[in-house]
Amino acid sequence: MSRRGNGGREVCEIKKRSCGRVVTQFSHFHVNHNDYLPAAICRLIGTALARKPTSKRNFNSVTGGGADKGEWEMVAHMNYITANANSPDEAEYVMLDHTTKSEEALNFEQQLLARVVGQSRAVRALSQLYQVYQAGLNMQGKPIGTMLFLGPTGTGKTRSVEAAAEVLFGSHSAFIRIDCAEFQHSHEIAKLIGSPPGYLGHRETPPILTQEHINSYHTDRVKLTLVLFDEIEKASDALWQLLLGVLDKASLTLGDNRRVDFSRTIVVMTSNLGAREMEKLTEAKLGFATSATPPQQVVENHLYKVGLEAARKKFSPEFMNRIDKLVVFQQLSSDSMEQILDLELQTVQRRVLTVGGGRFILRYTDRAKQFLLAEGTSSRYGARPLKRTIERNVVLPLSNLIATRQVGEGDILLVDLTRDANSLVFMKQSVTSIFSNRYESPFGRRVSNKINKQVKAS
Repeated sequence: MSRRGNGGREVCEIKKRSCGRVVTQFSHFHVNHNDYLPAAICRLIGTALARKPTSKRNFNSVTGGGADKGEWEMVAHMNYITANANSPDEAEYVMLDHTTKSEEALNFEQQLLARVVGQSRAVRALSQLYQVYQAGLNMQGKPIGTMLFLGPTGTGKTRSVEAAAEVLFGSHSAFIRIDCAEFQHSHEIAKLIGSPPGYLGHRETPPILTQEHINSYHTDRVKLTLVLFDEIEKASDALWQLLLGVLDKASLTLGDNRRVDFSRTIVVMTSNLGAREMEKLTEAKLGFATSATPPQQVVENHLYKVGLEAARKKFSPEFMNRIDKLVVFQQLSSDSMEQILDLELQTVQRRVLTVGGGRFILRYTDRAKQFLLAEGTSSRYGARPLKRTIERNVVLPLSNLIATRQVGEGDILLVDLTRDANSLVFMKQSVTSIFSNRYESPFGRRVSNKINKQVKAS
């Protein structure tokens, strides 16, 4: 094979007649003048083999049996199949299931679903990125993924990143979080990349986004870092411009001209843009002329369009064009609120079990849970006030009980609602009376049988 001219057409001469005609059909393939001749040969042969069965036997018939492992790998990268599968001389293909996920990626998704309630679309997006990272197919010279989370407050945007860090690294804080409300002025960008030479503070204050800081979250099993830009719409335009190179080329230049590689990061940005419009779409219709409730898929499509339009109005086109995935978080339903309440109460139980000399078991009646839900959730603020409600109505009274030694290790506390339904009441069942059937609550409800079943089950 030879080449005439810089960037001209290739003139192909292959002695073997078995594929000489096929190679000649693709001899018009243009070759860059910087290409080495062996690479050009392998590309052309790979294109020709796209019309031939890609078996070792046929490849040896083309190359005269002198193909080594390197040539095989190059042809495998270049080869694409356009042959008719029904042709009798073609190799038989086996149908594959591309929807099956690896065991590790599936476990990652299931653990996220257990921590993030009511946002399956965001969980799937994170799981898909993790699957691509596992397979090693993430695009070179770009971050593993760049996502923008939109939706009302209290729907779990930040919590999704915390849960991913907890699953991957064992801690909900094992990621880089940039609170964009701290970067409302352009000069504050120096906190991220450092001051340039000649400016006050150069090499005095270490920047946040250094290569050492990013790599510090890597483990032997997972070599990636989660980077969160929380409430990105509150930042200065200078931060958005700074992120263009990160989102597109996975590269950031610090103030001292050091380069930071973001190719092993998942960049997530959160925003409340379009939250009011989304709330209007999902609020209940009042009045006599009420229309039928639209399907959930229709509502989700409307919310996505509202969020996308709000983001396009706020950010520049070049910024939006560098985002791989835009996820709109849905408002939480009553069932989701109940699941979140159970998760928060489990967190309180774990906190209790870590207290020396005060380890005891907490149980809640249905009335107590409904009281906490009514006090701590709303359609506008989501589940965010729920933590404050639990701290005020559960954790604070528990701290008084522990400090006054009214509860001890091994006791069982039942949390119930008072008769006037204004507050919670705490009742103790000591270890010696756990299996007693005579225990009655002060409010006339028999609770010992239920407690006995729960204790035996645990």
